[in-house]
Amino acid sequence: MEPIPEYTTSVTEELKALTASGVLTADTAQFGVAAKLDHILTCLRDTKPAKKKSALGWLFAKGGGRPREIHGLYVHGSVGRGKTMLMDMFFKKASIGKKRRAHFHEFMADVHNRIHAHRQKLKRGETRETDPVPPVAAAIYAEAELLCFDEFSVTDITDAMILARLFTELFGLGCILVATSNVAPENLYKDGLNRGLFLPFIGLLGKHVDVVTLDSPTDYRLQKLATLPVYITPLDGRADAAMEAAWHQVTDGKKVQPLEIPMKGRSVHVPAATGRAARFDFRDICGKPLGASDYLAIAERFDTVFVERVPRLGPEKRNETKRLINLVDALYDQRVRLYVSAATAPEDILLERRGTEGFEFDRTVSRLFEMRSPDYLAAHQELRTQV
Repeated sequence: MEPIPEYTTSVTEELKALTASGVLTADTAQFGVAAKLDHILTCLRDTKPAKKKSALGWLFAKGGGRPREIHGLYVHGSVGRGKTMLMDMFFKKASIGKKRRAHFHEFMADVHNRIHAHRQKLKRGETRETDPVPPVAAAIYAEAELLCFDEFSVTDITDAMILARLFTELFGLGCILVATSNVAPENLYKDGLNRGLFLPFIGLLGKHVDVVTLDSPTDYRLQKLATLPVYITPLDGRADAAMEAAWHQVTDGKKVQPLEIPMKGRSVHVPAATGRAARFDFRDICGKPLGASDYLAIAERFDTVFVERVPRLGPEKRNETKRLINLVDALYDQRVRLYVSAATAPEDILLERRGTEGFEFDRTVSRLFEMRSPDYLAAHQELRTQV
């Protein structure tokens, strides 16, 4: 296997190096997107800020002349085609001092926090500017002239209502946007409440970014995940290491933090979560008084769930046994991908088969085996692609 160069000047070069080394499979569609990203890199290298600070913050071409706007890129296509990988390659190479790479929903949460903070300042008399959007956009641009968004998806009405105004300001300042999404721009916020108020944002995107479809025939995420162990036994250091490696592979470097799933008058605590992936210790998910509705909420919220350190279950752990049965049922019905580390194989987890739990656990064993199969994985991926 040939060594991969530590540094390459273009996305295309890095893609070629990874293909030559055997890490990636040659993909014409990916190289097409790489070329468009490299065009932006070239524009960034061939431009410099105006000597006199402009109120609009435009970038000027070398040698002076008219202000030159750099068009961004919006890459959409099915999951697992390499969109995020290509954007991350681009982001690392972008020769611009102020840049930000974020999950889109994380970015919008930050925007709403900034708007709230501005309104509080207005309330305290610390500012006279009643419209929070221009100063918020200016503050964001001051921190990041290049914005890279992963998983651009608009589902929240408050996000939908603010996007056109926010990005009118950001694009006016000269901000460059590179984004990945599972849907084409015209399908963003489809069937959303008051969608007519969101449509100007779609038109705005068309003026400031180029739109390209990454329609590779191969689902590389599915291919990658298929190589990961999904049921690991026995419980030892190797099992812990394997679960940790799988977790890093699934989360792909995204920020992990605790999360609360709101229920009626209470919440379900998730110790570690990011995007559509959650991680639990057996004691957290089956050792606490959770019911079927709680497990259904987890299954609906997450695509992938990790459950670590499942012990052997004796008669004294009847409650934990029942909860494990309910958990597996909920995850199975929603076609959630499940990673487990356990003391023993599924058929040996229950020490004694007796009563209703013993009968029902046979179904759990069967489902735990099926959830490791290629057919189940394919069904999981197909279902999640439609969401």
